[in-house]
Amino acid sequence: ATSSGVVSIRSANAGTSGVSGKLVFSSGTSKGGNSGAIVMGTGAATGGRGGLVSISAGSGTSGVGGLVSIASGRSTSNTGGTISVSSGEGTATSSGSVTIRSTNSGTAGVSGKLVFSSGTSKDGNSGALY
Repeated sequence: ATSSGVVSIRSANAGTSGVSGKLVFSSGTSKGGNSGAIVMGTGAATGGRGGLVSISAGSGTSGVGGLVSIASGRSTSNTGGTISVSSGEGTATSSGSVTIRSTNSGTAGVSGKLVFSSGTSKDGNSGALY
C-alpha cells in the first residue's frame, strides 16, 4: 500500500498592493437544536507517529504579527462553552507536555505577558485558578 493523497484548500496570493483572500469554515445556525460542528484531526498511526494539527497566523513585516484566537460560545440561558487543552496519554510511557509561553522579545521591546484570569460572578463565587 502507498500513501494517501493531499487535499489543499487555500486562497491565492495577493498582488503587489492587495491582501490575500479569506477562508471561512462555518456551520449553520439552528433555531430548534444544536448547531453543527467543525472537526479537524489526523488519523491514527499504527506503525509511526500520530499526525499533526497546526494552527498559526502569519508574520507581519510592517505591522504586528497575526492573531490566533480561540473562544468558546456564549449562552444566554445556560453555562457558556468550554475550552479544553490537554496533552496526549502515553499508555506505555509518559504523557505529552502542554506548553504555554510568550516568546523572547526583540532588541527593543519586552516579551509578551501571560494572563490567567477568571471572570467575575454576579451570584456566588467567581471561577478558580489552579
